[in-house]
Amino acid sequence: MSSAAPALRCRGLVKRYADVVAVDGLDLEVRRGECFGLLGPNGAGKTTTIEILEGLLAPDAGDVEVLGMRWEHDATRLRQRLGIQLQETQLSDKLSVEEVLRLFRSFYAQGPTVERLISSVGLEAKRTAWYGTLSGGQKQRLALACALTGDPDLLFLDEPTTGLDPQSRRQVWDLLRGLKEEGRTILVTTHYMDEAHAICDRVAIVDHGRVIALGTPFELIASLGAEHVVSFALREGVDLPAEAALLRLPGVRRAALHDGGGMLIVSHLHEALPALLRAVEAEDPFSLLTTHSATLEDVFMSLTGRQLREE
Repeated sequence: MSSAAPALRCRGLVKRYADVVAVDGLDLEVRRGECFGLLGPNGAGKTTTIEILEGLLAPDAGDVEVLGMRWEHDATRLRQRLGIQLQETQLSDKLSVEEVLRLFRSFYAQGPTVERLISSVGLEAKRTAWYGTLSGGQKQRLALACALTGDPDLLFLDEPTTGLDPQSRRQVWDLLRGLKEEGRTILVTTHYMDEAHAICDRVAIVDHGRVIALGTPFELIASLGAEHVVSFALREGVDLPAEAALLRLPGVRRAALHDGGGMLIVSHLHEALPALLRAVEAEDPFSLLTTHSATLEDVFMSLTGRQLREE
C-alpha cells in the first residue's frame, strides 16, 4: 500500500434495519495519520457506519477498503492492525486493570508491554484496582488502552467521551493528540461539536445516514459566511418577523426560524443586533437573546434546521 493511499475508503455504504435506512449511500475517505471525526446527532448512522468499517457488520450495499485490504479477504490480517473502542465497554468487575490488559494483549502477535500501556493512559496508581472500582473516566482510559494492545495503525473510537466530566474528557483528548503525533490514524465518532473542533483534522457531518458536509472545522465554520450567531426567542404574543424580512437586515447572512424564535448568522454583529431590535416591534419582546462565535453546531443547524445534540 502506498503511503499516499488513504487509510480508509468506503463508497456507497447502505445498511437497513427492516424499514429503517441507517446508512444511506455514504462515501468516506480517511487519510493516513489524521484524526477524522464523524459528527452528528444520536441516530444519524455514525455507530452503524463505524461498525461496518470495523468488520462487525456487513453492509447491504457498498464497498469498504481498510489499510488497502478488504474484510472479505483479509479479516485476520486486518484485526492485527486495528484498535477498536466501542461506544460502551463492559468488563468483569473482578478483573484488575493489569489483568484486563494482559488478556487483551494475548490476542495480538505484537504490541507494547502491559507496563507501557498502563503508563500511556495514566493508570499507574490503579494497576491492581478492580475494574468495578474505577471511575467513568478511568474506565474510558482503560478501554482506550485495550484498543492499543496490538500497536494498531488505525484506531476506531466510538463516542469515547460520552458521559464523562469535563476534566476526564480533556484527559482523553490529550491522549488522542499524543496518539496522532505517533503517526496513528484515528476515526472518532462524536456528537460533541467542541470535541470535534479540539481533536479532529477533518470532520464529516452526518445526518440520516449521509454525509452532508465535509472539511476541516475551520472550513466548515467559514462556509457559513459569517463569524457570529444571534439566537433569540420571543415572549408569548409577540409576532415573529418573516424570514425574508430578517434576511434584509444589515449584516445578516442567513436566518433560520422556529416556533417563537430563531437564529441569525451575521457578519457584522454591531449592525445586525440593533437592526433586529428595531425589526421586532414590541416593548421588551425577547425572552432570550444571546450571541456567540460560530461553531460546528451552527453549521449543522444551518444545514438541517435542527440542533446537533438531542435534548
